[in-house]
Parts: sequence; structure tokens; C-alpha cells
Amino acid sequence: MAKTTPMRLLELMVLKDDIDSVLTYLGKLGDFQFQQDFNDSAAEEKKQNADADIFARLQSARSFLNIKDLDHFTEAVSLPTEEDRSEAVRIYTAAEDLHNREIECGENVKRVSSSYKEAASFSNLKVPYSQLESLSFLTLRIGRIEEGAYDSLASSFGSNAILTTLGNDKTKILAASSKKGRFFMDSELKKAGFVEINLPKDFKGVPDELLGALEGEVNSVKKELEEIQEQRKNFAETHKDMLLHLLQVFSVSSQLNSVKNKLESTDFVYRITGWIPAWESRTLIRTLDDLTKGRAGIREFLPNEVRSVLEGREKVPVQLKHGSLIKSFQRLIFSYGSPLYGTVDPTPFVAVFFTVLFGIMFGDAGQGLVFFILGILMTLNKMKLAGWEKFGRIFICIGVSSMIMGLLTGEFFASEEVLKPFNRFVHSLFGVTDYEKASEPILKLMPSGTDPGSVLRMFIFFGFTIAVGFIINTCGIIINIVNQFSLHHTGRALFGKTGITGALFFWYVIIFAVLTAAGIHQPAPYDFIIIAVTLFFTAFGEVFERLVEGERPVFENGLFSAIIGAVVEVIEIISSYLSNTVSFVRVGAFALAHAVLGSIIETMMNQVPAAAGKIGVLIAGNAIVIVLEGMIVAIQVVRLQYYEFFSKFFSETGREFKPFAFVYNCQGQ
Repeated sequence: MAKTTPMRLLELMVLKDDIDSVLTYLGKLGDFQFQQDFNDSAAEEKKQNADADIFARLQSARSFLNIKDLDHFTEAVSLPTEEDRSEAVRIYTAAEDLHNREIECGENVKRVSSSYKEAASFSNLKVPYSQLESLSFLTLRIGRIEEGAYDSLASSFGSNAILTTLGNDKTKILAASSKKGRFFMDSELKKAGFVEINLPKDFKGVPDELLGALEGEVNSVKKELEEIQEQRKNFAETHKDMLLHLLQVFSVSSQLNSVKNKLESTDFVYRITGWIPAWESRTLIRTLDDLTKGRAGIREFLPNEVRSVLEGREKVPVQLKHGSLIKSFQRLIFSYGSPLYGTVDPTPFVAVFFTVLFGIMFGDAGQGLVFFILGILMTLNKMKLAGWEKFGRIFICIGVSSMIMGLLTGEFFASEEVLKPFNRFVHSLFGVTDYEKASEPILKLMPSGTDPGSVLRMFIFFGFTIAVGFIINTCGIIINIVNQFSLHHTGRALFGKTGITGALFFWYVIIFAVLTAAGIHQPAPYDFIIIAVTLFFTAFGEVFERLVEGERPVFENGLFSAIIGAVVEVIEIISSYLSNTVSFVRVGAFALAHAVLGSIIETMMNQVPAAAGKIGVLIAGNAIVIVLEGMIVAIQVVRLQYYEFFSKFFSETGREFKPFAFVYNCQGQ
């Protein structure tokens, strides 16, 4: 059986001048996992990562310029040059300046527009001017200023207040500002020698000069805002490629600096320790030696030479190496837990069992074809399904298995008519010449009142699914036995529910029951002796484990406690093996349910008179089955893998191999 990838621990002593090139190489390689626990590094928090700050400012600039972000590197991984650093500062500074100007101008548009709208709403009202001071937004001042002070006053007001003349000599003015800006306005008016005019109590309305000035100010600031937005658009078009390039190189450098800040170091040397697959160790050592021109010190250790591993303080990371097809099933393993280092790699078993179980429960050639096509499109990146693209090969596998099962059950998009020629062809190979019988499906699941043998066939099919469960349980037990021997746990391999004694008990009981039920074997005394002996060693498995592995005392908590534990263990062994086996009846039940749903869709379709209606029922019914039942069947397959297969050998989980690699938009945090 294939086992987890052999690993090696490397210790690197790298000069400060070489650390960037070494870390860049390791990040590009993507197959080196640091041994240091970076998650608890307090030292890194005290060190600044200037490139991470630059990256963040570039990202803010990209967002402001409405440039779509990347989701992966589109160019070769590299560090920023001095020219890149200068360009980065220039671009994010210019973008920030544009951003600030746009914000300020936008606020001016809001302020001036609000002033104009409020003043305009009172332009036709004939109310005393004294009452206008009660306006919630606007503050008005009418009076005289010193001769020649108008231009300097208008300049000092800027966009904070509105100033308009009430005559031709520019000494009589009307000033307006927001309530918040009245203190500034009054202060500037005072400098211009402002003397308020006492208007008559019956003075009414808002002067046209004020409305005209406000309207002109609104148009002016709106035009200024449009010009800034046009500048932003042009800036984005001319700097897009450079900005995306800078984001990539500073993403790399920020991650590199983050790692570098966490490494052990002196004023001249960095120390790096990490795990790498054994097959890649020699190449990495040669490359680093060339990269540093022989200046790096490199030592290599086997896992059994690492003190932290021997003392149980560290687990060797686990890598599962497969081709693209089997690799797509790896996440099912790691979502449950990582195997221990040096144990059997269960991924090929999971790939086979998942594919077979799904196909049995979801047997329809047409619906399977849909999964198959979806898988092909996802694998070729022709279809995006919210991150499901990585499961494209799984869709291909379950599509093929569903099509094979559909050919056996004679279903094609819930119809048995389409595959009748195929059924006749297959039956003819076995000498069936009767047209009606030859047209029937090769494997008919639906029981029929007119066919007395259909119920028997259904129960035989249930027996077949239990046999599949027996094979899966057996594989799980064998994997556990091999694992325990590999880990030098001889006692666990020999005794216990998932050890050799438990396996012998399970196998013998199943074979004995099947042969007896079939009338091939008559129960004999030796049958019960074998069953009793294997059950005894299994029930007292913990005691015999301690005996074989030299642990003392053998009865850790006394003889009476061991007996009570054995009795409970017998109940648990029998109930668990029974439930683990019978649980696979659900596979047959779901296969039957799928056939029933297909029959319902076909019946509903036949009851609709119009051809368009038939097509509608066919499409809607199959779509519901593909989506809903597809999800339910997938969940059931995962459940059977987790509880009936993984539980046999996943008594302790390992540590997944997570190598250091540069990832775009990740700053190593």
C-alpha cells in the first residue's frame, strides 16, 4: 500500500545578504514548510513591514481608481526594484491626492447645493428678512465693507462662504454661509471693516443676486468635480498595468519580509529550519548551494533524528502525492483529519469508494452525463461555479459511474424508453431473443406486482450493497493493521476491534452467516469456538496490548475493572460491526428512491397532453433531481466514508503539510 510522502528536515544557516534570494526561491518552490511556529511569534509584531504598508496603499489606490483586482499572480514572482519603489510612491501619492481632492470637492458640491436649494425654496416667499435667520442651514449677513476690500474678502472666503454685491461700488454686500461656517465668515467680515445694515422689519424675500451667486457656485464646483473624476479615469487607464505589476511585486516582498521578521537571526546570519519531501531534498540543497555560492550551511535530518519528533512535541507534516485525478479527492481526507506520518495513504481508496457509492445511488445515464460535462467544463476552466472548479475531476468520476449504473438500470433522464435498444443489444449477447424481455433493463430495481421475482431481485441488490460495505469496512481494518505495525504499535495491530483479532471475528461471523443462510454450511462446534476465541482476544484487547508492548501492570486498573471493560467492549464490538455493515443498506435504499423519482417524473410527463408541457416536466423534474438528490447522495457518501471507513484507522490525526508559497494579496499575516 502507498504511504505518506517521506519527509526530511533541513536546517539552513543563511547570511543576511543572501536571505532575500533564499526566501524568494523557497516561496517560488512552494514545497518547504517552516518548522518554526510563527503563529506565536511576538518578535515579529515589534518589527515593521514597510512593504506591507506600501502594498496596502497601492491596494487603496487600485480601489479608488476602480481597477479590478487580481486573484493570482499573472507574471513571474519577483521582488520590487528601486525603480518599482519610486513608481509605487509616485502612483499612490498621486492617487491619494486625487482622492482627497475628489472628497473635498464632493463635500463642496453638497454644501453649496444645499445652500442653494434652501435659499431657492424661500425665493418666492414674501416673509420678513428677519425671519430668514431661522433657516436651519443658512446664515446671512447684509452690510457695508471698506472700499477696495471686496476682492480680498472674496478670496479669503474661498469655498467656505458666498459673497455677492448689492450695488455697483462693491461696498454693499450680502454674505452667506452654513451655520457651522458663520464664525469664520463673521471673522473675515470684521477684518474687511464690515458694518451690518439694519434692514427694515418689512424687508422681504431672498435677493436674486444671492440666488444667482449660489447657482453659479454650484455649477462651478460640479464642473470641478467632473474634471477631477475625468482625471481619475485617465489616470487609471494610463497606470493600470504598472499598478497591477507593483501590487504583485510588493505582495511578494511583504510576505517575504513578514517571514524574515519571524526567523531566528543575529546581526549577520539567519537560521531556517523546515520540512521538505525527501524526493526534492537533493535538488533543493544543490540549488541553494548554487544560489548562495556555497555560503549557506545546510544540514539534513531524517524524522527519527529530530529530537522534537522523538519526544512527541512535534508531528512530521504529511504530504499525499498523487496525480491530478486522485489528488482531487484529497480534501475529503484532510477535512476529516490528516493521516499520521508513515501510515497508509487512504486517498486512492476514497476515490474508488466515493465514485462507486455515488454511482450506485445515482444511476441515470442522462443525469450522469450532465455531471460528466460539468466536470469537463470545470476542469478546462470553461465554467466558474463559486470555487467548485477544483472538484471538476470528481464530477467527471461520479458522472461516469452514474452513467454506467444508468445503463444497467435502463434510465436516461428518468426515461426507460431511450435505452431499450441498448438493453436488447446486451441481452442478445446472452442469448435472450424474446423482444419484451430483451427490452427490459439489465438491472431492474423497481418492484412490480406482475413480476414475482422483482422483490427477490430488490433484496439481492440490498445484499450486494451490504457486500460493498463489507469490502469498505475490511479495507479500513486492514489499513489500520498496517498503520499500527508501521508505527511499531504491535499490540494495537494484533488486538482490539480494528486489530487482527477483531478482523478475524468480523470476517468469520460474516462468512459463517452467509454460508449458513445459503445452506452451504451447517453450524459446527468449531465455528463457535473460533468466534468465542477471537471475541475474547478482541474484548480484552487493551490488556493484551499492554502485555505484548511490555507495559506493566497488565491490568492497569485491576482484574475486575478489566472484566467489566471487556463486557462493555463485547457489546460495543457486536453493535458497531452490525451497524457498520447494515448501514450500507441505505445505498440500496437511495438507489431504489432514485428509480422511484425517475418513475414519478415519467408518469407526470405522460399525463401532460401537450408536447411543450412534456418537455417542461422532463426538464424541471430532472433539474430538481440533479440538484437536490445529487446533494443528498453526496452527503450520504461522505457520511459513509467518515463513519464507516475513516473511523477504522483514524484513531489519531497527524499534521497536514502546508508549505510556504507566495500567494497574491497575502501579506503573510
